[in-house]
Amino acid sequence: MSAPTFPSGSVLGYPRIGPRRELKKAVESFWAGKITADELEATASALRVAAAQRLVDLGLEASSGAVPGSFSYYDQVLDVVALLGAVPSRFASLTDEKGALDLAGYFTVARGAGEDAPLEMTKWFDTNYHYLVPEISESTPFRFADDRVVRQFVEAKDAGVVTRPVVVGPVTFLALSKAADDSAPGFSPLSRLADVLPVYVELLRALAAAGAPWVQLDEPVLVSDSIDVPAAEVRAAITEAYRVLATELAVGTERPAILVGAPFGGLVASGEDGLDGLALLAATDVEAISLDLVRGAVPTGPVAGLEGKTVVAGVIDGHNVWRADLAAKLALVDQLSGLGAGAVTVGTSTSLLHVPHDVEAEDWTNGSIDARLRDWLAFADQKVGEVAILARALTEGRDAVADQIEASRAAVASRAVASGVVVPAVRERAAALTEGDFSRGDYAERAAAQQAKLNLPPLPTTTIGSFPQTPEIRRARALNVKGELSDADYTAAMQDEIRRVVELQEQIGLDVLVHGEPERNDMVQYFAENLDGFAVTANGWVQSYGSRCVRPPILWGDVTRPAPITVDWSTFTASLTEKPVKGMLTGPVTILAWSFVRDDQPLGDTANQVGLALRDEIADLEAAGIGIIQVDEPALRELLPLRKDDQAAYLDWSVSSFRLATAGVEAETQIHTHLCYSEFGEVIGAIDGLDADVTSVEAARSRMEIVPELAEAGYARGIGPGVYDIHSPRVPSTEEVTELLELAVKSIDSRLVWVNPDCGLKTRRYEETVASLENLVSATNAVRAQLG
Repeated sequence: MSAPTFPSGSVLGYPRIGPRRELKKAVESFWAGKITADELEATASALRVAAAQRLVDLGLEASSGAVPGSFSYYDQVLDVVALLGAVPSRFASLTDEKGALDLAGYFTVARGAGEDAPLEMTKWFDTNYHYLVPEISESTPFRFADDRVVRQFVEAKDAGVVTRPVVVGPVTFLALSKAADDSAPGFSPLSRLADVLPVYVELLRALAAAGAPWVQLDEPVLVSDSIDVPAAEVRAAITEAYRVLATELAVGTERPAILVGAPFGGLVASGEDGLDGLALLAATDVEAISLDLVRGAVPTGPVAGLEGKTVVAGVIDGHNVWRADLAAKLALVDQLSGLGAGAVTVGTSTSLLHVPHDVEAEDWTNGSIDARLRDWLAFADQKVGEVAILARALTEGRDAVADQIEASRAAVASRAVASGVVVPAVRERAAALTEGDFSRGDYAERAAAQQAKLNLPPLPTTTIGSFPQTPEIRRARALNVKGELSDADYTAAMQDEIRRVVELQEQIGLDVLVHGEPERNDMVQYFAENLDGFAVTANGWVQSYGSRCVRPPILWGDVTRPAPITVDWSTFTASLTEKPVKGMLTGPVTILAWSFVRDDQPLGDTANQVGLALRDEIADLEAAGIGIIQVDEPALRELLPLRKDDQAAYLDWSVSSFRLATAGVEAETQIHTHLCYSEFGEVIGAIDGLDADVTSVEAARSRMEIVPELAEAGYARGIGPGVYDIHSPRVPSTEEVTELLELAVKSIDSRLVWVNPDCGLKTRRYEETVASLENLVSATNAVRAQLG
């Protein structure tokens, strides 16, 4: 049986949280016991069907597999854990006799329960999306435990839309997994590929039986040479996986046609041991290959094996929100004619999971967002529309969409010349920077001056910055935004909360206090609202992990700071206590990483503009008497390019922008930074290069994994490895925290060690926060006693 024709236009995925975060609200209601599992399933089903129909209404074909079936209750990698029944042994009691998890068990694996820690969480390639890291050992069972993918296909089909199920591919799943604690030394999860493939075979057979014409298997591991698995092993695994899944199964009768997605970079690599993913996939019997032509270049010359295959040109940016110049995108598609592919169609570079739902969900009439941006932006729905226009251009000719192509060109041109995009004073200040603007004095001298001023005990205790945002805080902020609570009354309410947080920290016994950030809705959005060059949406929600959603600001112009942002809050807090208080800022790299950033100049130039604005803020904090200033950079590792050849340039400008922001202070002012939820081993040199006096890092879920790496690298400044995992509702016991802290001081000079949670406490409840921090202080006192 011949393979079905791939649709002329498609997208690799679609937001799954719902236009108004309906899934988030339903999931959290289920967690709170307010709705049943059946009610959650019903809400999710309605959202899936509505999303499928919406994509058809926007111009995708309803019957060809153009519509992706990319739903997840929590995480697409966790979905494969459930599919395979690959549940860690500590959660084995949650599975039935077939190895399947019910919804409650699924969420427990994600979030933990009691003494059972959840799966580790880290960033999905170079995005701000977090995935759960599978734990695989030699004895992990694999079986076709969960047929949700099949049931969701049937659900959409019954509603009149033939979707294309989307599943993380087997090689990427195993390559991103970690060896379980009970594994033998040197064990590689990828060595279990032969045991995983039969489950994928069962899945493909079930989808074929249900009538699925296409399935999408995502293998982004092919665009990165920065993972721990050697390129040769990845090559061998891809060849074997798609021999079993494509060559050995008859398309149409035993399996759907296979599209392999490879987002986040180019498939063609450079270097002696470069992983040429396009040639590798072309040599298999898969029917279609998607190329990310936003992050990756157009391959040159014909590629053997592409004859008869479809190449999906991912020319519409799934990672950013700017409207495309459709004529330029068609020119890119034209360049693929020399590859020798059987057909070329159009699509997105990545899943649209990474952008908000709809530009039209914003109120463009009330002045809350610059109305000029409406014509410059494309969110998920607009991007689907762009794909549909390009598809029509391929099938009907460009004259059929000439008006839409011209409208896109005009929009892009108007943005380029708009006021505020270029601010001459900003450009002149950046051009005048010298080497001295990026460096501080000797660390040993700084450390001595800081200790003389601060007089901190061994193993100083602190938190990362935020405290729980209560319903009362959120209600006050919402009323203030609506104009129903005056600015003065809002400020008074936030000051009352700060008083409470300060008193609480003093009662618990923390050494360095924070104000709790009640006035901040989000650590990036808050600064975007107070800097020129940014716009902030009301409904531009994007999933970060699980039910956690954020509204990334839109950085569209040159950045300036009209007035101090945090000084009043910090000085008010300092007036309430004799203990040191940290001023809290978000760093330039993280502001860029967690915003949708302009694409018309190098990222390093934009980072320096943000760095200069923060430098001014830090100077004002220091002048106001704030002796500790934390500049958070949790996204430093996140933006690291997936190709090693590109990493040095990134690390140069990212580290430089942080140093630009922080290098203007006196020696006695202590600069902190914070990094979380990434694999930091690859950027230890950059962490050192930041030259912060104290760096706090996520370490609880990984059980201090980074500490020996820091010791081996000779890191010799203050370090706060997190001892409390705040992304789980668990309260770590005193014994658990003590054990982690003991691991830290075994590897790092105890005089350098700080004690803190993994991250801010904004998303936690007060009852678990207080108990956890009390245990943190108790554990610190116990380890201090051991130190003598």
